Parts: sequence; C-alpha cells; structure tokens
Amino acid sequence: MPWLFHIFLAIHVGAGVVALTSFWGAVVTRKGGPAHRRWGFVFSASIYTAASQALGMGALSLVWPLAMHPELTDAVLYRGMFGTMMVYLGLLAVSMTRYGLVMVANRRDHDANRHWSMLALQGTTMVAAGICLAHGAYLLNRNGPVMEPVLMVMVSLLGFGTTITYFRYIFAPRPAARAYIPEHFKAMVATGIAAYTAFLSVGLIEMFPTHAFNPAIWAIPSMGGMAIIIHYLRQYKPAGKAQPAE
Repeated sequence: MPWLFHIFLAIHVGAGVVALTSFWGAVVTRKGGPAHRRWGFVFSASIYTAASQALGMGALSLVWPLAMHPELTDAVLYRGMFGTMMVYLGLLAVSMTRYGLVMVANRRDHDANRHWSMLALQGTTMVAAGICLAHGAYLLNRNGPVMEPVLMVMVSLLGFGTTITYFRYIFAPRPAARAYIPEHFKAMVATGIAAYTAFLSVGLIEMFPTHAFNPAIWAIPSMGGMAIIIHYLRQYKPAGKAQPAE
C-alpha cells in the first residue's frame, strides 16, 4: 500500500501549492468582487482536494504506520502523529472551509446554517479533536514531554476552539445582518493558516527533521494569520456602514 500513500501525497502537495498561492489572491482582492470570488473558488477547491488526500494518508498511517513510513521505528508514536493527527487535521480543514463558504451562501437565511450536514461535520471534527487530545495525552504519559505529543495536544485545542465558536454562531437566534462577513473571513483565513502550517511542517521534515514538530515553529503561520484577521476586523464596518475596499 505505500504506492497508494505516495499517490495521495503527490496530489496533496500539488493541491497545497495551489492553495498557498490562491489564498493571497483572495486576501488582497476586493471582498465580494468577481476576482475575490474566483480566487476563493480556486482556494476552496484546492483545500478540499488537499484535505481529502490527508484523510487518505492518515487512514493508511493508522492501519500501517511503519509500512507507510519505513524510516520510522515507533509504531505507536507515529500512528498518532501521521494517523490520528493527520485525519483530524484533514477534517478540521474541511470543516473550516465549509463553514466559511456556508456563511456566504446562507447570508440571507441564517436558519439554513443549521443543516444536518453542517452540524454533523462540526460534531465529527470535535470528536476527532477529542481523540487527538486523548492520543496525545497518552503519548505524553508514555514518552514524557517530547515535541510530538505536545503538538498533538495543542492542535486538538484549536479544533475545540473553532467548533465551539462555529456552533455558537450557528445557534445564535438573530445575528446582525452582516455578521456573516467576519465569520466568513475568519474561517477562510484560518484555513489558510492550516495550509501554511502544513507546508511549513513538510519543509521542516525535509530540511530540519529534529525541529519538524516544534510547536513554536508551527505557531508562526498562526501569528501571521491572526495579524491579517485583526487588521481586517479593525476595518470592518457593521451593517449600515460602508465596507473597506480591499
């Protein structure tokens, strides 16, 4: 089955490169304009493609961790890193992207945000975050405070934070008329953060394997993404006021 893993990996990397570039097209173009929508479509499609391949690679790594990664020796540790965490991160990327797109699609019908498919996706992501947290905690207890399980625990908390935030908005009785705009923006930028984090981690594995799972380095895209979100939210005008031209 390693041949299938490598096919998933090749498609994943190709889609990831498209996501990394199209993300900036969506960020810098005028929000809601034709160019923004085109870039957003390319970005979303590439994220869905990359995430689906991550799910496939994660599933293979759960069943055959050492066969998929013959250079490694600790089956339990790397079943967690390349299996449990990769499946969870694939689901998280899909859930963030889907949430961001649905916010715009249902901007005039907030009740439609509570469709069973959206609730099931967010619920499944939360369960996967819980499994990732439990697996990371087990590895911490077994291996001590090494980087890999610490990272699993940290990224699992991100999943809880996003899904709880999404559920809170989805079940809000009457959000403001334009409240969907920052929800859309935050979700899509968060997806971009995930794409750059994955890219950075792959590069680190190849160039600096001893630092590949350093949580401090994985936090770099998050800090950049938060700066973009804060910048946009400072300019955002609620209903009745003009939006910034970007």
